[in-house]
Amino acid sequence: MSHGNRFLFRNGVVLPAADTPSVAAFLESHPGAYTTTRTHNNGTELLFWERHLDRLSNSFKLLLKHNPKLLSKTPDFELSNRAMMWDSAIRSLVDDSMRKAMPFFVNERRFGEEMAITALLSGNSENLDMSEGGFGEEKTSEGLDLYFHVGRYVLPVFGLGENAARLAVVGRGRDFANAKYSDWVRLRKPLEKLRPPSVTELLLSNDGERILEGCLTNFFVVCRKEKGQDSNTLGQNELPNLRRIEIQTAPLRDGVLPGVIRQVIIDICFKIGIHFREVAPMWSNRDLWTEAFITNSLRILQHVETIQAPNEWKSIESNTWEEITWVEKRFEQDCPGRITSILQKAIMEEAGVEAFSITSFHRR
Repeated sequence: MSHGNRFLFRNGVVLPAADTPSVAAFLESHPGAYTTTRTHNNGTELLFWERHLDRLSNSFKLLLKHNPKLLSKTPDFELSNRAMMWDSAIRSLVDDSMRKAMPFFVNERRFGEEMAITALLSGNSENLDMSEGGFGEEKTSEGLDLYFHVGRYVLPVFGLGENAARLAVVGRGRDFANAKYSDWVRLRKPLEKLRPPSVTELLLSNDGERILEGCLTNFFVVCRKEKGQDSNTLGQNELPNLRRIEIQTAPLRDGVLPGVIRQVIIDICFKIGIHFREVAPMWSNRDLWTEAFITNSLRILQHVETIQAPNEWKSIESNTWEEITWVEKRFEQDCPGRITSILQKAIMEEAGVEAFSITSFHRR
């Protein structure tokens, strides 16, 4: 009932093996709002599940209000917004589907194995046609399809030099970035022609100066506040004076995705006293960057080894990466910096605090 290590559920029912594409192919062919997380602690818990439910619901509501064509293949897709409690309606739909899917999920996974889980909420075109396009609260589930794409996930070991991220700034920021929607998988594909060899993630910028985010990640730098301090003079076990550094990432108003781990990091920095500023990291200030890292809900946090950017921003209109002259920022340490390591540890501790057992669906 699966394709290799992948499973696909529609409204809690597992689909035939032949219908189980890769997650990228699945998202490219199914419009809708989605979120991706993974299991934790030998497959027994879901990482930041409540936050992901909120993100799925928020993305759906934003798309429904401002860009409903991204939710369905039906051109005139619409759902009634009258007195709708979308958060509770979507949660009920998710819980019902997970209760049905969980026995299969538990039986198929192997002990100690983690799974990546993508939940996609899409307009149900067939039922919309039958009902002439309108659904009230009592028929919400009939107007939507909830898919779960599940695949085995091998965790990269944090801290190894070979697992460092290598980034390149290649394209402009996304439209409607405050919602997570599947059509972005198709829209970002043209950027691949500008990916230099060995680069593991592509960064977005509208001007080549202010870096927004990655195609699949949020982007952060640890930046010195004082230009006179050498970024390479800190010893391996020496914690920089927290008053002299700040963490920077682009604000949501600049057009970046409100990532789940992004918000976890903001919460942690506030809690432990690391100065955090929502401002797009400036490429011209790269000599002040002592560390950089990227985040998403699968990798959690990945330290950066190198960042490349075009010498001239207009060259991103080139046909291939070979036509671009690149400037590189290289971080000297071959392992995560001190601040990056502190945040990684704090994130995993918070994951334990917010742990959501997969058996919880049986009790709902």
